[in-house]
Amino acid sequence: MPSRSGLEPASNASTLPVVEHTLDNGLKVLIREVHTAPLASVWCWYRVGSKDEGPGLTGVSHWCEHMNFRGTTRIPREAVKGIIEQFGGFWNGYTWIDQTAYVETASADALDRMLFIEAERMAHCLYHPDDCEAERTVIISELQGGENDPDELLDHELTAAALRAHPYRHPTIGWLPDLQSMTRDDLYGYYRRFYVPNNATLVVVGDVDARDALALIRRHFDPIPRSDLPRRAITREPDHVGERRVTIARPGTTGYVKLAFPAPAFTELDFYPLLVLDAVLTGAKGLSLWASFRTPAPQRRARLYRALVDGGLAASVQGALLPTEHPFLYSISLTASDGIELARLENAALEALARVRREGVTDAELVRAKKQLFARLVFENDSVTNVAHQLGYFETLASWRALESMRPSIEAVTAADVGRVAGEYLADTRRSIGWFAPTTVPATEEGGEAPE
Repeated sequence: MPSRSGLEPASNASTLPVVEHTLDNGLKVLIREVHTAPLASVWCWYRVGSKDEGPGLTGVSHWCEHMNFRGTTRIPREAVKGIIEQFGGFWNGYTWIDQTAYVETASADALDRMLFIEAERMAHCLYHPDDCEAERTVIISELQGGENDPDELLDHELTAAALRAHPYRHPTIGWLPDLQSMTRDDLYGYYRRFYVPNNATLVVVGDVDARDALALIRRHFDPIPRSDLPRRAITREPDHVGERRVTIARPGTTGYVKLAFPAPAFTELDFYPLLVLDAVLTGAKGLSLWASFRTPAPQRRARLYRALVDGGLAASVQGALLPTEHPFLYSISLTASDGIELARLENAALEALARVRREGVTDAELVRAKKQLFARLVFENDSVTNVAHQLGYFETLASWRALESMRPSIEAVTAADVGRVAGEYLADTRRSIGWFAPTTVPATEEGGEAPE
């Protein structure tokens, strides 16, 4: 049946009212009409992230994202912010391992302006050398700030230890020597290779007419030519042959333990059983990189919370299983309670995981985990911004139609499935363990300085 605008939906089998169209230059367009408020959200997604970075270029995807807010041939640097804010909206962007995304959400009458910004960003960014140098300073400062956060530092170091071959091992922000040596030509060349319409998906959700929106999109994006994309050969991570460990000893006041295990890609059959297992262990987070971690997970009855937080060993417990194009990691992060030795906290966590490997999960735990995950799926679609994010995010991984299969995929998970993935993925030989062990800050003599 035709949509209200007269355009055919993407598929007669689709339960989501999404209009899908591909321009002649290869740009994928997804439009969903949502008429609950006079708002529209525009997301432009590029299938490029830190996994696409070659030797000497770690962090280039994130750096390009920064540069693409610094003006174009027709948008002065200082005007980018004002174009959206005059319509009462907001703008942002982010880079991760598989994708780079830009968003504007504003009143629906700003749609033409939002599309203009994204077309300019795709084809006409400047990369002035002075701006490149200014952003080098900003990004290195951001990196150093992250290194002062013990939990973030431990995450970077443990990820690099857990993954030895796949480029997911590199932090999205990059490694410091690469950030110090990259040139303006490196940045601009990377931008021109990947910021092309046939490597992008444009998503529009809100109080729009799909036919009119598509006409505006064609006017702004049709003139941008497609380009040959570089071949992307990525090494698959080899199997672990034994436990790996990282210990960071630095001045601090709080200890951290982080566990990491190989995890399946989003499109693999084991992803949803492992997602349910994480909900049993640490509480359900959902499947939105944009929204899921902004609201605390329901943890009061989660296994690791009861064993470690209620048991007085940990101040907090967090689990993370994220949808990724290639196999990545399932991580469990523990913040030690005051006075608790890290070895004691680690042993208690490993014993709780060994128990779920031996015994699996109960029917009551399975039902509760599924209900929590179903609720999260609802919360992740509570605004036009979140709806548009999910459409674009999963299109970069596989297809936006994956959104339709999430609930039935979760519903189909059995207790036996959860027990099986617990036994396979949480095996002793597959784990990586990291400690941040705080050391005492040396006392200074009166009038003197602490030794280096």
